[in-house]
Amino acid sequence: MKQPILSIGGLTPFTTLDFPGHLAAVIFCQGCPWHCGYCHNPHLLDFQAKSTLSWHKVERFLQSRQGLLDAVVFSGGEPILQKGLLDAVKRVRDLGFKVALHTAGINSNPIAKLLPYLDWIGFDIKAPFARYAMITGVPDSGKQPEKSAQLILESGIAYEFRTTVHPQLLNEKTLLELAMSLADLGVQRYVLQDCRPAHCLDASLQTFSRNQVLGNERLIQDILAIIPETIVRNR
Repeated sequence: MKQPILSIGGLTPFTTLDFPGHLAAVIFCQGCPWHCGYCHNPHLLDFQAKSTLSWHKVERFLQSRQGLLDAVVFSGGEPILQKGLLDAVKRVRDLGFKVALHTAGINSNPIAKLLPYLDWIGFDIKAPFARYAMITGVPDSGKQPEKSAQLILESGIAYEFRTTVHPQLLNEKTLLELAMSLADLGVQRYVLQDCRPAHCLDASLQTFSRNQVLGNERLIQDILAIIPETIVRNR
């Protein structure tokens, strides 16, 4: 099998959070065309940034963790835009690890090719699909994620759909609208997660001290009525 060509922006050697129920390492892929204001990994946005690790070094590390880790997570940035991702996923599976993917579904074509080789997906839903531009800064950016979401749900793969909630970007009405649209798609597992204001890409979003949207118990109960398996994380 050919050597994967992957631009790597970092490696977390051990985590219990990024693939629920599994001990995993996380490979952070470099580059993302979106500039979400609450992004807390802005150093991973630049496609031209020099890779911090070669695939050879990553693979040597993973070989040393065989029998100790359960899985490898590809995150970013946006990993599905890496041309070598499918080859890397196959290499990881050949080493005996399960594979998870964190993605915003920016392009549905690689999602379709990757799905047969994945064990779990953490899918970032930014907003109602028609309103993606208010988060990403890119016009019509919700079209491909909607297609990707449908592919994931049709595949039967284990997943977590999740939305990062910044109170200046998503209000109660918009979140309720989003939950209803996800339920219509067939989403059964949904996570609302608090953002990390201290590290937001947009400095104007770094000021709030309490997320009043996620603190609205009536809203959470309304969303639970729509998607019963909803979790609020980091409150």
